[in-house]
Amino acid sequence: MSQFSEENTTEDIQQSYRGDEQRNDNGIDHSNDDVTSNWSDRVATDFDDLGLREKLLRGIYAHGFEKPSAIQQRAILPAIKGHDLIAQAQSGTGKTATFSIAILQNIDFDDNVPRCQALVLAPTRELAVQSQRVLAALGDYLQVKCHACIGGRSSQNDVATLKAGVHVVVGTPGRVFDMMNRGALETRDLKMFVLDEADEMLSRGFKDQIYAIFKKVPKDVQVELLSATMPDDVLEVTKNFMRPDVVHILVKKEELTLDGIKQFYINVEKEEWKLETLCDLYATISITQGMIFVNSRRKVDWLKEQLQDRDHTVSSMHGDMDSQEREMIMKEFYTGSSRVLLTTDLLARGIDVQTVSLVINYDLPVNRENYIHRIGRGGRFGRKGVAINFVAGDDVRTLRDIESYYSTTIEPMPQNVADLI
Repeated sequence: MSQFSEENTTEDIQQSYRGDEQRNDNGIDHSNDDVTSNWSDRVATDFDDLGLREKLLRGIYAHGFEKPSAIQQRAILPAIKGHDLIAQAQSGTGKTATFSIAILQNIDFDDNVPRCQALVLAPTRELAVQSQRVLAALGDYLQVKCHACIGGRSSQNDVATLKAGVHVVVGTPGRVFDMMNRGALETRDLKMFVLDEADEMLSRGFKDQIYAIFKKVPKDVQVELLSATMPDDVLEVTKNFMRPDVVHILVKKEELTLDGIKQFYINVEKEEWKLETLCDLYATISITQGMIFVNSRRKVDWLKEQLQDRDHTVSSMHGDMDSQEREMIMKEFYTGSSRVLLTTDLLARGIDVQTVSLVINYDLPVNRENYIHRIGRGGRFGRKGVAINFVAGDDVRTLRDIESYYSTTIEPMPQNVADLI
């Protein structure tokens, strides 16, 4: 954490930007329109319609993209045109590629020594590394130098890489702020500042660091915020540092549940019956890849041990593990050598493993916003997926609250659930 208090940093930001003609109250419109901007009718249905660099187009098609998703059709163009952007769209619909394409279109590649012109912040190391890989892949023909600046790795290597020159930095707030303070990460040439999973980044846990970092970037930097969920209190915070002509691409919260994901629940009645219920699912369902979410790190370790004692294969990951172990586990899951991953909300956001077909909420999330992030790990980019929620005791009330909040229906699990995955 930074040394800045939340109260002081908020005041500093307001003093720095609210009096500036370029940045002031953005007059956020809280209407329920799907797209709240004058860009709503500007839809690019083909990547060729975006006026992109030829080498960037080659990278996009080589990466396997054929047509832009709904969020990409609407958000890439205003981002390329230099507008501040608040983009909210369903999990698995291509938000990472949205900001990556805009960055790769707008930065300058002509210098012999690359200058850092774009900064992307993410809440977890895993998400930062994933975004760095997407940027590197899409920018392959442009020979983009994109560095993942995250905790758990050598600070000396970060300093050396940054001083040698990079075009884009993707990182977690703590390490990025450290590199700025050391003078290794220069921001004078920064054009674009992206907050991925913006609602998490502007929550109490990260807000101090985000404000402290923002004080070190140029006042005319373009700001982009992206997430699947964007609560009103987060939108209110954005008034402190976004331009008045910010483009909003917001979907209604009741439209956030993914069409391709079937949602079910199992009433297990008692907490101690969850384990046997999970083992029954292991016996009846053939899983290509799946994720199991619980609410504590200690429970991750306990459940993994219980499953392994019953000869069920499962990998696990949580925030107490060191960086090397976490990277190894994620590599195994990305490559498919690990089929079932047990984790906390550490991996609820952004992680893109397209073969994940099943998400099990062994525990319902404490934060209802995380429900949509969790189930969004399955059914990526229009694929089919199944989410199964274990309900015990007071969980019934939590489940009904989730249904009400997202205007969705979560059905009892059918007998033929194996046929749906």
